[in-house]
Amino acid sequence: MQLALTDDELAFRDELRAFFRNEIPAEIRNRARHGQHLSKDDIVTSQRILNAHGLAVPNWPVEWGGRDWTPVQRHIWHDELQLASVPEPLTFNANMIGPVIAHFGSQELKERFLPATANLDIWWCQGFSEPEAGSDLASLRTTAVRDGDSYIVNGQKTWTTLAQHADWIFCLVRTDPAVKKQAGISMLLFPLDTPGVTVRPIELIDGGYEVNEVFLENVRVPANQLVGAENQGWTYAKFLLGNERTGIAAVGQTKVRLWLAKEHAKQTRVGEQTLLDDPLFAARLAELENELLALELVQLRVAAGSADGKPNPVSSILKLRGTELQQAVTELLVDIAGPDSLAREDESSPDWARRSTATYLNYRKTSIYGGSNEVQRSIIASTILGL
Repeated sequence: MQLALTDDELAFRDELRAFFRNEIPAEIRNRARHGQHLSKDDIVTSQRILNAHGLAVPNWPVEWGGRDWTPVQRHIWHDELQLASVPEPLTFNANMIGPVIAHFGSQELKERFLPATANLDIWWCQGFSEPEAGSDLASLRTTAVRDGDSYIVNGQKTWTTLAQHADWIFCLVRTDPAVKKQAGISMLLFPLDTPGVTVRPIELIDGGYEVNEVFLENVRVPANQLVGAENQGWTYAKFLLGNERTGIAAVGQTKVRLWLAKEHAKQTRVGEQTLLDDPLFAARLAELENELLALELVQLRVAAGSADGKPNPVSSILKLRGTELQQAVTELLVDIAGPDSLAREDESSPDWARRSTATYLNYRKTSIYGGSNEVQRSIIASTILGL
């Protein structure tokens, strides 16, 4: 079991640290570190710098921009990216549709889409969930009927994250209604400015706008924008969702937030002392730090033991505990902010404090996406504990 980095891996880590610090604009990293709004331009700028140096899509095949790294090197890359507060390559591009096209797409689709996807020349969004098909995704009702050299698509998608920025959508559709529900699904690619596509925003509980409804009315999609084979979309969707869980524990990002929590606690007065001097708060902070350290060691063990390419059921522990700690740290920041956490319109309150409740509410989603934590507990019980 490898729980420490080798000399070569330490040198690799230091090289990445220097690159992230010197090449990614400091103002972008500073906004990311403090949880401030990142514009579309910020995300595109960062990813294009990474891609120009072969650091945007290291998990892809080498011929399409990937790197021939070990699993531990890929772990170091992702951890250091988060520790440096570099905006991560857009997950819809880097971890979702890119690997699917690279693995299942025709040579024509690969050449057409992979370079633009890696460089964020195309911003993708995910057309999976529907009003009646969320956790039970195989119940989706959006249809695609073949009409000559095209498909005619009708239906609705929902919770489509960042569709307001997207150029294209990768969309699950039902192409054969006569077979069992998983067997008749295909994956189509089409631009969001295609006639018949309507994107409508959904306002979230935190007042933010990052998800959308997408309505599809007689949308004509060229048949050569079908991924792989017709009625094989469920296979591609499972492959995609497996990639979505990569790095979902976000240990590096949680470390940064915990460091910020300590800095804010130092500035928060409680009587004659600061909040950081309060023994109950200090104990809570120490417990979170210890749990995060334990999770980091598990993550390194999973990375070091995954050289054979087989799925590791311990990744369910990473997803479960990682998202729980993300939520715990955002809750901690709300508690530090106190009444200022509710003062959204009061500019006399610190900016970080006014944003803390919105961030806390937004992070309720982490225990649902990428496979809900209830599902992860079942996986742990059956595959690790043998229950």
